[in-house]
Amino acid sequence: MNNFCVLANIEKDKEYEVAKYIRDLIESNHRNCIIVKDRFVEDNDVEGFYEVTEIPVDTECIIILGGDGTMIQAANDLSDLGIPLLGVNLGTLGFLTEVEKQNIEEALQRLYDDKYKVERRMMLFGEAKNQKVGEYRGLALNDFVISKDGACRLITLQVYVNGELLDTYIADGIIVSTPTGSTGYNLSAGGPVLAPEVKAMIVTPICPHSLNKRSLVVSHHDVLEIVIGKSKENSDDEAVLITDGTISMELTTKDRIIVKEAEGETKILKLTECSFYRRLRDKLSREV
Repeated sequence: MNNFCVLANIEKDKEYEVAKYIRDLIESNHRNCIIVKDRFVEDNDVEGFYEVTEIPVDTECIIILGGDGTMIQAANDLSDLGIPLLGVNLGTLGFLTEVEKQNIEEALQRLYDDKYKVERRMMLFGEAKNQKVGEYRGLALNDFVISKDGACRLITLQVYVNGELLDTYIADGIIVSTPTGSTGYNLSAGGPVLAPEVKAMIVTPICPHSLNKRSLVVSHHDVLEIVIGKSKENSDDEAVLITDGTISMELTTKDRIIVKEAEGETKILKLTECSFYRRLRDKLSREV
């Protein structure tokens, strides 16, 4: 590889300290590197651009500085480019970030020598229709969540698979997750963990009011439709659609959300032979 771009979470990389360090390392090896700048941070030592749409077409790798949240946001912002991403962990857990800060130089050498693999991660496409607000369309690397909008009341959700009713849930909400997202909110809600190469979606109810409502894994070919029901006769259910942790739209009774596999995918660079299962064990054992 010869052409790189660095995109940093400025909250975690104050004053572009790590970004400039990586740029200098790459340029000292007679390769090209440019930094995506934050409009609200002035730094005369950083030459670059402000929009991801300005990333040169010959860029071979985009280095993401931050945590899993930064990687997820980058996957959404850069989905149209098809350029592989390499995450440098400046956060805490870091399931998606391949490189720790102290190993940056070694990681770059592997990229120069083309010693890497490309993991292709499926993404989800979501479409919601609200009777008052209008329509929403978006992509998710981790998950779409339909959550109750309020502290107390449960909501009713009808879930259809390919037009056929799967089940009706009275719960705090529903998570539709990718294998990548299975180690996130889905895991916390009691859902199963899937290896990244598995092509499937996970439907996990959040705190269902039932003894027998469990997660379900469906094919990536399936189309899910979730309809907001009505828990009480005299008032509508209120919910929100959350895309990879960001609230996207308010929802109410009779609103519908379609979730299916997206046409595009996220390419993540893998530099080590460490398996997903060892990584899973090592990352989760930090909590003990």
